[in-house]
Amino acid sequence: MTKLLAARYRAASDRPYLASALYALTVVPSRDVPTMGVDRHWRCYVSPSFVEATPVAELAAVWIHEAAHLLRDHHGRADRLPAADQRDHHRVNVAQDCEINDDLLADGLPLPAGRMEPGLFGLPTGRLFEEYVTTLPPDVRTHDCGSGAHGKPLPWELPGTDGSPARLGEAEAQALRRHTAEAMRAHRRSRGTLPAGWQRWADEVLEPTVDWRQALRGAVREAAAWAGGAVDYTYRRPSRRTPALRGVVLPSLRRPLPRVAVVIDTSGSMGDDDLAAALAEITGVLREVGVRGNRVTVLACDADVHAVSRVTSTDQIALGGGGGTDMRVGIASALAAPDRPNIVVVLTDGFTPWPDETPSCRLIAALIGADAPEPPAWVETVRVPGG
Repeated sequence: MTKLLAARYRAASDRPYLASALYALTVVPSRDVPTMGVDRHWRCYVSPSFVEATPVAELAAVWIHEAAHLLRDHHGRADRLPAADQRDHHRVNVAQDCEINDDLLADGLPLPAGRMEPGLFGLPTGRLFEEYVTTLPPDVRTHDCGSGAHGKPLPWELPGTDGSPARLGEAEAQALRRHTAEAMRAHRRSRGTLPAGWQRWADEVLEPTVDWRQALRGAVREAAAWAGGAVDYTYRRPSRRTPALRGVVLPSLRRPLPRVAVVIDTSGSMGDDDLAAALAEITGVLREVGVRGNRVTVLACDADVHAVSRVTSTDQIALGGGGGTDMRVGIASALAAPDRPNIVVVLTDGFTPWPDETPSCRLIAALIGADAPEPPAWVETVRVPGG
């Protein structure tokens, strides 16, 4: 324990902006953990044999590595990955280690042998783990850093209940992240040296940008609730008051599911990966609110509508086009259908004319790319960064 705490003291002394985060970690000795790992409650599990075999300088680097998982909210971000990526938590852990270790190596920290870094896989440095996880080779493995990294509880972790060793709640963790980011900014102003990944992280914590996935989900969910709130009368299920009225059948109220049209810009300037990411978010939300099957129509459109399909999954969508851009054609075609939609979602790079007036439905534009121009003020807009 003396050696372990000496390593933490060294890490905090050499990089004082990380001191608060390092000392917030509660040490839990464990012979079941292979090396060191953290859970999402800021408890650090440590193997006594690993501490005995590792020099203090390397232990200090491992302290910083584990704290970085929690500071960067890796477990929270892992929970937002597509389900297919979440299933292999080992692969997620390797991607997260690549995100952290390139900064630590650039900072001169002596990480132990067997470390994971982007160069081992021919990948560029300075990226987020969400980018690495899709490009790593299959069946990659690393020392498991615990649920504080990939989000999946492991057998050697303690339960997150009262009576267990001290743990941090999410509100405390958020306050600690902000305090650490402010300390990094002050350090950069006074000394001017901080790895690029930490600089980016601190700037994001202090001046956060809106997660486009969360914004797009919120817009679609709100529109579905708005459209579903329109009630209508039906005689398929008579009112419960009908038995009290002899000879009179009263209708009941029903709340219909909305119909949705997704207009996809298939002009030559659109990237397939960006379209797929945005479309996956939309179809996922629609499934959550119960809208699926023949209630979702997808129109592929450039300057004309090339394909119309009713889908239950993204792999059923037929895309066509590649010419000019006029989303007015796709919107008009959607609204002219016999089953008129309550919601129209347009996926486009924004370089298109828009209708002259507000259509009689909710219109959401997912603008893909940093340079997408603003649509009219009456269009609900979500910006999706390209690439």
